[in-house]
This record gives sequence, structure tokens and C-alpha cells, in this order.
Amino acid sequence: MKNTTTTDLLEKQFQDRIDRGESIEPKDWMPEKYRKTHIRQISQHAHSEIVGMLPEGNWITRAPTLRRKTALLAKVQDEAGHGLYLYSATETLGVSRDELFEQLHSGKAKYSSIFNYPTLSWADMGAIGWLVDGAAIINQVPLTRTSYGPYARAMVRVCKEESFHQRQGYEIMLTLCNGTEVQKQMAQNALDRWWWPSLAMFGPPDAESTHTEQSMKWKIKRKTNDELRQQFVDITKPQADILGLTIPDPDLKWNEERGHYDFGEIDWEEFWQVVKGHGPCNKQRLAARNKAWDEGAWVRDAALAYAEKQEAKRAEETAPLQKAG
Repeated sequence: MKNTTTTDLLEKQFQDRIDRGESIEPKDWMPEKYRKTHIRQISQHAHSEIVGMLPEGNWITRAPTLRRKTALLAKVQDEAGHGLYLYSATETLGVSRDELFEQLHSGKAKYSSIFNYPTLSWADMGAIGWLVDGAAIINQVPLTRTSYGPYARAMVRVCKEESFHQRQGYEIMLTLCNGTEVQKQMAQNALDRWWWPSLAMFGPPDAESTHTEQSMKWKIKRKTNDELRQQFVDITKPQADILGLTIPDPDLKWNEERGHYDFGEIDWEEFWQVVKGHGPCNKQRLAARNKAWDEGAWVRDAALAYAEKQEAKRAEETAPLQKAG
């Protein structure tokens, strides 16, 4: 009875801190469910950044100009950095990076379903930047105020760089739309294929989300899935109008009474099929990550051997000083 009472008191004090807007740090007491929720969410975010390098890496060698190639290289490099920040933040919750990698490579851990779709043309690089990174910004800016300090701090830089990625993607789409009719049609085709998966990125409807209510209470999330999705549609529709492109949704229209755009129903059956591993590129993505991990073993071994050698050298140099002391 005493343990239950103590736990209840700690949980109340914890929730009071959350309600006051205080930041939770790694050494602070936290409910086990809070810790596990963050491990799941931050690691999934990290996995998404790393797997998200693959669809774009596919186009680095085929970028149409040197300017486009260097910009795409920079973007992929940014995503690797985002994964590093986020894995580091996850480690503060008491889980090792090797364990996180094992969960990804075995298929146990999830990553964003959007990265299981193929990139069929150069216009897809524009659509991903404009839509996928645009959705990521809307989802991630509130995370700069999430209740767990290491995650919130990591997201500040991530969001700044994602903003660059979104502008880069939109500029690619704008260039294509101001080009030939074939180029504009390429942009339209990319929008047609990426629109609905981008809407699904925000997760299932609030009524079907198993994590939203608790995450909102703990201020892990600041807005619900449906609120974020509506914000994305409201921002993106006028951008499509500027491009002269048609969003592939016959139900999309302005609702004067609500002050928002109404839009059609997402194919949630397709979403869950992709989440469960049956998307167009699920097997390909995991195979690529496992191949990179296996072929990179010698680099990890070499880095570890070098670190051990340097540590031994430092110990040897300080030994006489310690003896003299």
C-alpha cells in the first residue's frame, strides 16, 4: 500500500510539473509509461530520418544540374544529422543505440509510412520537399515545446533545417511548373502520388489514435493528429494554386462557416497495410538499412579500436604524473 501511495504522489507531482509547463530532464523522476512513450516516439522519429535518406539518395546521381545535386546532398546530410540528434536524445532515456538499431533492422520498430513509397521521377524530389517536409514542419514545430527537454532542444535545429528542405522542394516544383508542359505534368503526377500519403503522415484520426489523449495530457504533443492535418491542408492548398497544380481530391473546397478547407477521406486501409510492412518499398528499405549496417561494421570496429588506442595512450601519459603525485 505504501508503494502505491508513493507512486501516486510522484505521479501527481510529475503531472503538476507538466501542467506548469516545466521541462522534464533525464535525471528527473518520470512514470515508466512516459519514458517508454518517448522511447517509442523519438526512436521512430530517428528511424524515419535515417530511412528517409533512401528515397532521395536514389536521385543524387541523377539530379539535373550541379546546383540541384549539391542541394540534395546537403539535404540528405541534414537528415543523417537529424537521426544522430534524435538517437542521442533517445539514449538519455536509458536505451542503447545498438538496441534501437536492432529494433529498426529487425522490423520491430516503426518509421514513417511515407518513406515506403517509390521516387519515380525528379519531380518527386520537389513533392517530397514541399509536401512531406512541409507536413513534418507542421508536426514538429510544436515538438520544440514538448515536455521532455532533450527532445525539445533537438527539435529546434531539426525544424530550422526542415524549413530549408521545404523551400527547396517547393522551388523545384515551381521551376517545373514554369517549364514545359511535360515538366508541369511531371510535377502534377508527383503531387497526385504524394498527396494522400502526406495527409496520412499525421497518423490515424483522433478517435482511433491510441496514444493521442495521453500524449496531450503529458504535453508530449501540443496538437492532435486531426488539428495538424487540417493545418497542413489549409496551408498547402493556396500553395498548389500558385503552382497551378490541382490537388487530387474532388471533395477539397473552402468551408466559409468553419474557416477551413473540407477534404476527402484518406484510404486508411492502405495506410495500415503500409504500416504493417506491405507497402511498395517496405522490404527494399529494410534490406538497404541492413546492408548498410553489415557493410559498415569495419568502420565501427575501426573507430572503436582507435578510441581504445587513444584511451590507452592517455592512460600511459598520465601514469607517471599520478605516480609522482
